[in-house]
Amino acid sequence: MRELTRFKGCLVGGAVGDALGYPVEFLPASAIFHQYGKSGITEYALRHGVAEISDDTQMTLFTATGLLLGTTRGMTRGIMGPYEEYIMSSYRDWYRTQTEKYPLPKEYHYSWLVNVPELFSRRAPGNTCMSAMAQGGGGTVEKPLNHSKGCGGVMRAAPIGLYFNDRPYAQEKIDRIGAGAAVLTHGHELGYLPAAMLAHIVSRIAGHGDTVSAAVRDAMDAMPAVFPEAKHMDELLALVGKAARLAGTAADDLTAIRQLGEGWVGDEALAIGVYCALRYADDFEKGVVAAVNHDGDSDSTGSITGNILGAALGYDAIPRKFLDKLELRDVIEEVAEDLWHDCQIDEYDMGDPVWVSKYVSMTYRAEEKTDV
Repeated sequence: MRELTRFKGCLVGGAVGDALGYPVEFLPASAIFHQYGKSGITEYALRHGVAEISDDTQMTLFTATGLLLGTTRGMTRGIMGPYEEYIMSSYRDWYRTQTEKYPLPKEYHYSWLVNVPELFSRRAPGNTCMSAMAQGGGGTVEKPLNHSKGCGGVMRAAPIGLYFNDRPYAQEKIDRIGAGAAVLTHGHELGYLPAAMLAHIVSRIAGHGDTVSAAVRDAMDAMPAVFPEAKHMDELLALVGKAARLAGTAADDLTAIRQLGEGWVGDEALAIGVYCALRYADDFEKGVVAAVNHDGDSDSTGSITGNILGAALGYDAIPRKFLDKLELRDVIEEVAEDLWHDCQIDEYDMGDPVWVSKYVSMTYRAEEKTDV
């Protein structure tokens, strides 16, 4: 089941939650409610007229272009490496947007997103992501770069579940790619296992039409078999299970979320996202508002919730007020459309000049889409 509305809903929804939570990321709940009123932040806090995205959405977009780079290499060359290698190359380009100025030198790049000037903005990138990328990245489960369990691995994993949702891939392989993309920078099990679980949840929702509840249950059942050697699996499952129970019983969201943590680490961020998505499975706005009004990493928990609910409810379920001022919405939607459309060229037919400029030469600029 490959529905464009789910692809756009997932990526744009994640960006909405990210942009709503970014201005309050480092504020305690008391300060959020003092500044924005008893309901907390429910509307964008615009900066220069736009709702700014953070590193969460930036890295999500680079994850997506890494996937498409890998497939395009395979289609046009007849051979390809693991998807994680292409995602890593794309992350190296992201790192350059955080450490260098636009435009980058005219050399080969791995993601056309380096041609988007607005992405050359540091939006509180995670220390682990930056330090790992300074080392070149490339951690694996067998040889982790560090022991970080920060949420920077899970908050960028949704495109993996989206992209492979109807490909002839076993669910286990999708889950492992999710973990493999996160462990590139985050070496602790609780840094990369939540990414596998988010990819699984999104894949079940977007590819099989599962409800949020069914997708979460399926992910919890699957993870121990996919990662039988994991030492911290019980901790992850216990926290996500607690989130599921709270979603049906909690008196209020802030009290419930405080029982799950603050979201700075991967398992807590996923659990908060799961809680909010289950609690408000039919209401995108209520879900993301709950996800950002707490003590902790509001943009990451908002992003994860937005990814899940956007995939489940579709693009049209996102209120217009969250679309109009969203930074780089056109780019986010374009990347979502590319994931949905997928690579249609091969070594014998390179007849799509826009796709070639995006995922072969990496020279694409957004204005080309309207010129072709």
